[in-house]
Amino acid sequence: MKSVLVCVSAFVLLGAGTVQAQGAPEVVFNAGVVSDYVFRGLSQTDGRAALQGGVDADLGGFYVGAWASNVDFGDGTDAEVDLYGGYRTQAAGYDLDFGVAGYGYVGAPDGADYNYVEFMAQASRPVGAAVLGAAAYYSFDYSGADKEAAYVELNAAYAVADKWTLSAAVGHQWLDVSGDYATWNLGTAYALSDALALDVRYHDVDSPENDDRLTVGLTASF
Repeated sequence: MKSVLVCVSAFVLLGAGTVQAQGAPEVVFNAGVVSDYVFRGLSQTDGRAALQGGVDADLGGFYVGAWASNVDFGDGTDAEVDLYGGYRTQAAGYDLDFGVAGYGYVGAPDGADYNYVEFMAQASRPVGAAVLGAAAYYSFDYSGADKEAAYVELNAAYAVADKWTLSAAVGHQWLDVSGDYATWNLGTAYALSDALALDVRYHDVDSPENDDRLTVGLTASF
């Protein structure tokens, strides 16, 4: 889920707000591998590769889903498992998405308090061959030592060619205990097929404890 909500790729932006016709739910599975699982500029796997996968069901704009990835926090935590749901619609030419997600961590040590819930509002709008978007996230009991936390992001994607898309995002994380920080990413995605995409992305963050990163990811949807 974090990979979907954060580091908004061209495929997320260009598909945001699509409302399915009433009827049987549309179910889509996804699976992928990434050289480093980066969330809001910070590695969740200590710079190592991650296997990820999930499933989404959409009915008339309402959606639910689940997503999982291995993580490495250096304390025995093995995996992140997310459950989420929300509603997508359109208004005044904008694609809108309102949702809530619960993030759970398998194998976390006692007292780590990693699990949390986050609320999200997202808007995007096509402008020629580009899509411009903005998103806001809020948690009343964020992961770890922090309680209240908020994150805002501006993002954009541009269809360079038939199978090539450039995308970028810039965001700021506010935390009530840990230090606030800004982050941005820039990358390109190539559609190897209708179901398979390759993404190469550079991430930077202004936190002195964290380095910039280059990630490569391969994702399939079916």
